[in-house]
Amino acid sequence: MANVIASGAVAPDTAQPQKARDWIEILQRYRHPDPARSFFEVVVSLVPYVALWAAAWAALYVGYWLTLLIAIPAAFFLVRLFLIQHDCGHGALFKKRLTNDWVGRAMGVLTFTPYDAWKRSHAIHHATHGNLDDRGTGDIDTLTVREYKALSPFRRFIYRVYRNPIVLFGIGPTLLFVVQHRLPFSMLRGADWRSWASVIGTNIGLVVLGGAMIWLVGWKAFLAVQLPIVAIGSSIGVWLFYIQHQFEDTFWAENPQWNVHEAALHGSSHYDLPGFLPWLTANIGVHHVHHLYSRIPYYRLPHVLRDFPELADVHRITLWESFKCVKLRLWDENERRMVPLSEVQAYA
Repeated sequence: MANVIASGAVAPDTAQPQKARDWIEILQRYRHPDPARSFFEVVVSLVPYVALWAAAWAALYVGYWLTLLIAIPAAFFLVRLFLIQHDCGHGALFKKRLTNDWVGRAMGVLTFTPYDAWKRSHAIHHATHGNLDDRGTGDIDTLTVREYKALSPFRRFIYRVYRNPIVLFGIGPTLLFVVQHRLPFSMLRGADWRSWASVIGTNIGLVVLGGAMIWLVGWKAFLAVQLPIVAIGSSIGVWLFYIQHQFEDTFWAENPQWNVHEAALHGSSHYDLPGFLPWLTANIGVHHVHHLYSRIPYYRLPHVLRDFPELADVHRITLWESFKCVKLRLWDENERRMVPLSEVQAYA
């Protein structure tokens, strides 16, 4: 088995696991967070976001084009704050549960996301992803070819609209974070009081923070800065989530063929982003490893790929290749791959 060496790295095994679940014993050795590093990660995400927000506001006096330009990096840092919240939801960023939860709740106000309700929904996503018999919670709605063919013409039209890139990556994400998250009934179905309190508390926090910012800069300036940052950030976030699971050779199966570990490793991609983007997106592209063992802090995910390079090639998708995934809309049960609507409509 792998051994922990003095530097804190893990020496690779000579015999590698053959099944997805066999990786768990190895991956759990990367789970321990470094509290100082985690605190540093919060600071280097929050401070640039605040600074960029202020710069975008100051740019209003130069021209709105400059505000929109600054909104792009600000949106990436907003995504990074969401991913810090994401790691807190998995109990991965800090050693104590309370620290994870309260940092996550604070980030939730900035990201327009009720932390406890989202945490519960996301846990269901991890537990059921790729299961054709248990879809619909925390996922992008995906139909099989057989299900699509059985729909009425109107229902097919609705599905095509929903999966249209303009809706899925443009209009939809902003509506999701700004409107739907204010009272997310899908997240709250069967939820306990903590989830309801999270929604109410986040909404109160948004009113207080938004009110303070409007008092400082005025409502027009606040909306002129905040709306493009949230719109761009939410679109980036949904795009990342889409590429992490909606690729051609992803994993879907019905019970009893479905297996949580196989779905984690083979139903999640390694989105191999170039340059500075892995840091900006908190290594969320190493999604197959994250799904296999979600308690690994995001800053340790590259260590896993370094020590076990064979994992880097599992469902690896480059930035250029990811654009080709946009056309994939349905799961073909016979060919066991995602397919575009164009392959189905001709025979529907």
